[in-house]
Amino acid sequence: MLAILFLGFSSGLPLFILLNLLQAWLATSGLNVKALGLFALVMFPYTWKFLWSPLMDRFSFPTMGRRRGWMALTQFALFIAIGYLGGLDPLTDVARIAIMASVIAFLSASQDIVIDAYRREILPDNEQGLGAALHVNAYKLAGLVPGSLSLILADRMPWQGVFWVTAAFMLPGLFCTLLVREPQVYGAPPKSIRDAVVLPFKEFIARDGWNKALWVLGFIFLFKLGDSMATALSTKFYLDVGFTMTQIGVIAKTTGLWASIAGGIVGGVWMVKLGINRALWVFGVIQAVAIFGFAWLAVSGPNPVLLGAAIGFEAFGSLGLGSAAFVAYISRETDPRYTATQYALFSSLAAVPRTFINSMAGYIVAGTGWFWFFIICFLLTIPGMMMLPKIAPWKESR
Repeated sequence: MLAILFLGFSSGLPLFILLNLLQAWLATSGLNVKALGLFALVMFPYTWKFLWSPLMDRFSFPTMGRRRGWMALTQFALFIAIGYLGGLDPLTDVARIAIMASVIAFLSASQDIVIDAYRREILPDNEQGLGAALHVNAYKLAGLVPGSLSLILADRMPWQGVFWVTAAFMLPGLFCTLLVREPQVYGAPPKSIRDAVVLPFKEFIARDGWNKALWVLGFIFLFKLGDSMATALSTKFYLDVGFTMTQIGVIAKTTGLWASIAGGIVGGVWMVKLGINRALWVFGVIQAVAIFGFAWLAVSGPNPVLLGAAIGFEAFGSLGLGSAAFVAYISRETDPRYTATQYALFSSLAAVPRTFINSMAGYIVAGTGWFWFFIICFLLTIPGMMMLPKIAPWKESR
C-alpha cells in the first residue's frame, strides 16, 4: 500500500504539470490565448494509450522485470523531459515546447499503463478497493506541486529552476520502483506482439461470451457519464450563479480537494467491508444524488455556504467514493496475464465521456438553463445504475 501511494503520486504529477504549470508558464510569457487553447491537443495520448499498451505486456527488462522495468524507464524519462522543458523559450520555441509537452503526455500515459497493471497484479482482489482509493488520493495530491508550490517558486526563481524542482518530485516514485518487488507472473506472458494484441481481447470475450463483454464495456462507459457531465462546465456555472473568482478559488480548491481525499479514504476502507459489488450500488447512489446539490445552487443564488456544501458533497461522493469503487471494478475485470492492455482499454473507454460527450454540455445548458441541465445529468446516471444487477449483483459481495 505504501508503494501504491508513492506510485500514485508519480502517476498524477505529469498530468497536473501539463494542466497547471505549463499553462501558467506560457500565459505569463505572453503567449496569446488562441495558442494556449491549442496546447490542449497535447493530451491526446491519455485517450489512445491502449494502442501501445500491448508492448508493455509483451516486453520485459532482464534485470528489473516487466512492470518495474517499464516504470523505471518512464519515470526517469519524465524527470529529464520535464526539467528540459523549462529551459525552452515560450516566445521563440513554441513548436519545440509543443513537441516536448506531447512527449511528456506520452510518457505519462505510458507510466499510467504500467502503474495500473502493477497495482492490479500486486494486490489480491479483496484489497483492490483500498488500493484504488490510495492511488486516486495520491494522484490528486500530486496536483498540489505544480498547481501550488511551483507557482509560488515561479515568483522567486527562473522558470528553468522551477521545472527542475518540479521534475525532482518524480524521483520518490523512481526510488520506490527500484525498491519494490516485481509482481508474480500469472501464466506465460505473450510470446509475440500479435499475441500481446490479440490474446487480451480474445480472453476478455471468451471469459463470459460476447453478451457479458458488451455489458461490461457499456457499464464502464455509462457509470460516470452523468457525474462527469455535471462538472464539465463547473467554473462557468459558479460564475453565472454570481460567485467571485476569489470565492470559487478558495472554496472549490480547498473543499473539493480535501472532501475527495476523505471520500477516497472512507470508500477504500468501507469497500473492504462491503466488497466491490455492493460498493458500486451504494457509492453509485451517493454519486448520483450529489448532482442535486448543484441543481439547488442553480436556483438559490450565490450562497458561499451552499457552494462549499455542494462542491464538498460532490467531491466526497463522486471523486472519492464513486471513483474508488469504479477503479477497483476496472482492476478486477482485468486478467492478470494481460493487465496492461486490458486496463488501458477500459480506462480509455471510461475517458470517452469526459473527452467527447462533455463537449455537448454547453449546447444543453444554452437550451435548458442550469437547473434542468443538472436534472438531465442526474437522469444520465440511471442507465449505468440499472446495469448493476447484471454487472455486479448485490448478493455477490466480492
